[in-house]
Order: sequence, then structure tokens, then C-alpha cells
Amino acid sequence: MQKASKLIVINAAPYETRVATLESGILVELLIERGEDRNTVGNIYNGKVIRVLPGMQAAFVDIGMDKAGFLFAGDFVTPQLEFDTDPAEEPVLPEEIGIRQARFPQETFLPPIEGLIREGQHLLVQVAKDPLGTKGARITSHITLPGRHLVLLTWSAHFGISRRIEDPEERDRLSKIVEAIRPEGMGAIVRTAAEGKSEEEIKADMDYLVRLWDTIRRKSESAAAPALIHRELSLSLRAVRDLFSSETDRIVVDSKEEDDRIRAFASQFFPRIQDRIELYGGMEPVFDHYGIEIEVTRALDKKVWLKSGGYIVIEQTEALTVVDVNTGKYVGRSSLEDTTVKINLEAVKEIVYQLRLRNIGGIIIIDFIDMKSEENREKVYSALV
Repeated sequence: MQKASKLIVINAAPYETRVATLESGILVELLIERGEDRNTVGNIYNGKVIRVLPGMQAAFVDIGMDKAGFLFAGDFVTPQLEFDTDPAEEPVLPEEIGIRQARFPQETFLPPIEGLIREGQHLLVQVAKDPLGTKGARITSHITLPGRHLVLLTWSAHFGISRRIEDPEERDRLSKIVEAIRPEGMGAIVRTAAEGKSEEEIKADMDYLVRLWDTIRRKSESAAAPALIHRELSLSLRAVRDLFSSETDRIVVDSKEEDDRIRAFASQFFPRIQDRIELYGGMEPVFDHYGIEIEVTRALDKKVWLKSGGYIVIEQTEALTVVDVNTGKYVGRSSLEDTTVKINLEAVKEIVYQLRLRNIGGIIIIDFIDMKSEENREKVYSALV
């Protein structure tokens, strides 16, 4: 089956950058970064513990933001903990990067946090989740450094390969390459982009990540706390590093300054993609030209209309997201049950699309229109999962 063509469109304005990913002309992902509210996920800080909470197995850590960062005991690593953890009980890690908390299995023993961390202690931590509302950033000492082909795990000897690389021979080849070059005591995740790449390309990526980690450690040792030690790449450069793949036809950017920055970054790390970077020169805004702006407007609206005339309402709070399905203008042509099933099935597709487009995760509650038939309920459930 032919793979969908992929286009990455970057709209870089003075105070806001937007990155849209289109597959076969359909908007499937939208990322936005504003200058005054820049993404902090992936940033690394020297932090200072300001409060230990034994009852929550957590601590508040000052990292220089308005609100203190929140560190769970399971997101804190000490050399002794690493040494005592059985290799078979390694935390389960994501197949691809997106700085996340690595979870220890429930049966893994974690000493009381007051025995691990004390007030006033300095810690090197990484932001795993941006501050939201009244909550400070979620932080971890499980520091991971993403490259183009690899993710370096500075805190664990865990090794893994993206599940998207399915060929057993290719997995074995990549495994042998990375196992031979990864530093002692550190781990790595092989990213999907590594598939088919040469040993030299993968080794160059590892060398870069190891040098970066050495630089971060040296800077951390001489810096006070709280202090920013390493800032993650801007949205445009992250798009080149994380979103570009062999299926990507082009990266289109509408700013000469951003185009120069992307080309300089690509020439250093991904020289083979230079000919697929294009500076947009059209008269109309780039998002209008590719039909993205109208989809962005839909993505910012709580109410999303379905083609049938029904609609869904997406409500986000700090704790969870609620999606409500409604019949709206659709009255159907047969029974109420058939009408309900049709709208619910149509809503499933739109909900999945909107959740990805809006980058919504966590707890999600979907309130479908009631159905009497168990068979119909199962049909909607099967479509969702």
C-alpha cells in the first residue's frame, strides 16, 4: 500500500511559530509556540529543593519559574537506586521521544522520599510537562537527550528500538550498532528515523549526544541553583529533528530568517534533507495557501460540527478532557437508534482526529448519545479502540 505523502508547513511570525503536518493534504498535527510562552519541555535546570512531602512521595523544586517544579519519588534517580534495581524491572519507556516520566513498576521498592531528598539540596532536573494553570512544571531527574536517530538515556542502561521498525534483520543490525557505541552506564532508544541509516550516521548522532551531555554536566557543576542549564530547540528546529521522515516530501517555511536558521541546522545535522527545504514565496499567507487556517479555526473552537449535522463539544480542564456528542441538526431517515449509531460512529473519527490535532492526552471522558442495543454499543466501542 502506498504511504501517504507528508508535508510540514512552518508559519514563523515575530511572536508566534506554528508548525502544521499534512498527510495527503489533510492536517493531522498542529504545534504552536509563542515567544512569551515558549515550550519548556526538555529544558534542563539546576534546581533547589524547597519542600519535601513525605505523604505524597514528592518534592517541590525551585527551577527559576514562577511556580516550583513537582518531582515524584519515582522520577528521582540516585546511583544506589540504579544499582539496586533489577534489570528485568527497568522502567517502561516510550518507543519514541517526547520527554515523559519513566515509570517504575508498582512492585519496585522505592525508599521514602525524605531518605532520598532533603530541603536545600541541588538537583539536575528536566521538565517533563509544562506548567498548567495553578500547577507548576512536572520535572524528572531521568534526563533524556533526543537526537535525529537516537535518544540518549543518561540515567539508565536501558536499550530499546522503536516498534515502528518492524523488520527483524534491521532491528538486529541497529541493535548491534548501538550496543557497540553506547557509553557504559547509559542507555539509548533507537528512533524510527534510524531505519536504513548507516553505522557512520548513527555513530555521529551518538557522539553529538554524548558531547552535549558532557557540556550540560560541566555547566551544571559551575552554575548556581536555580538556573537554566540547557534550553530545548525552538519549535521549528524540533520539527526538523522530530517530524521529518523518509515520507516527508517537503518542509515549507514562510520566513527568510527561519529558513536560514533551519538550513544551517540541517546542514550540520541532516545534510541530506537540504533539497527538501523550501522558502514560501506566495502572495497569500502560507496557512491559507495550503488550507490549514480553516482547520486551525476549527481546532480552537469548543464546538466541532460533523458532516451529518451533529456536533461534538470538547471541554478541557486541568484534570481531564470531556467530549460530548450531540445530534444537532441531524434527524436521520429511519429509527432513532439508527440515527444515534450513525452520529456516534461519525463522532468517533472526528474525536480521534481532534485529540491528535489539539495534542490532548491524559484522562478523556466521551459522552456518546445513548444507545439501547448492546450490539450497537459494541460497534461504537470497537470503532474507538
